[in-house]
Amino acid sequence: MSEQQHGLRFGPIGEGAVHLCVDMQRMFDAGTPWATGWLRKVLPQVVQLCEAKAERTIFTRFIPPRSAEEASGAWRRYYKKWEQMTLRTLAPHMVELLPELAMFVPPAAVLEKRTYSPWARPDLLHSLVSRHVDTLVVSGGETDICVLATVLGAVDAGFRVVVAADALCSSVDETHDDILHYFHKRLGEQIEVADVAEIIDGWAV
Repeated sequence: MSEQQHGLRFGPIGEGAVHLCVDMQRMFDAGTPWATGWLRKVLPQVVQLCEAKAERTIFTRFIPPRSAEEASGAWRRYYKKWEQMTLRTLAPHMVELLPELAMFVPPAAVLEKRTYSPWARPDLLHSLVSRHVDTLVVSGGETDICVLATVLGAVDAGFRVVVAADALCSSVDETHDDILHYFHKRLGEQIEVADVAEIIDGWAV
């Protein structure tokens, strides 16, 4: 991504911004089939965002069903493949936030979800609107799955969206890069891609 494409192209981040950190949980760390290889590489940048704006941070947590039989539609087939990641098999603590991030709760909030997108929970949008939120700074993983669903839903809702490029992770480098390119190429009027240092510096309020 070129210098012209990168950064806070629409000016500083105002007081109506919230940091939405997507699914930075133990089950996506090392030791599970869903481990995201470079989660630990981006964790320091996610921590920096939380340190700067803990009271303006919302963590999402992806919660699998207890078993494949409890899932509906194509999710049932999905969890039959990943039965070891259902709550019947997975250790309870694995759905928790990484310890480095759990320490920010409170004042940070936590939203549980059972789909890639947090917008399936209507209370998220209602909460943001009631707080007069107009901008979402998005970090977390995976870039090409849950982050993508989160960002597209935010665009649909009309939020200014700032994607924290160096605070995102995926298990597939190529699709991570493709999604960041896609955000600029197709959604450049609604999505900005910037590094955490620039975001914190530009979020002065």
